[in-house]
Amino acid sequence: MSSTHRLRNVTVTLEEDVAQWARIEAARRDTSVSRLLGELLKERMSDQDGSAAEAVGRLASFGKRHRLSLGGLKIKDLINEGRR
Repeated sequence: MSSTHRLRNVTVTLEEDVAQWARIEAARRDTSVSRLLGELLKERMSDQDGSAAEAVGRLASFGKRHRLSLGGLKIKDLINEGRR
């Protein structure tokens, strides 16, 4: 396995009903709970990466349409401002 795809061990604490669901779902998929959680997290990460890229594209398009300049602002600054 290449160093860019090195697996890491982590400890996860789950509520009993969540752990039971994970065991059943892992068995249904013929995999381990560890691999199931890894796959679910990787899917979630990919979904968020896509959402961020889409948001950047929409923001850039909006700026062009309305002749706006973000003048050095970074997307993370805008996101953080929205959380305040």
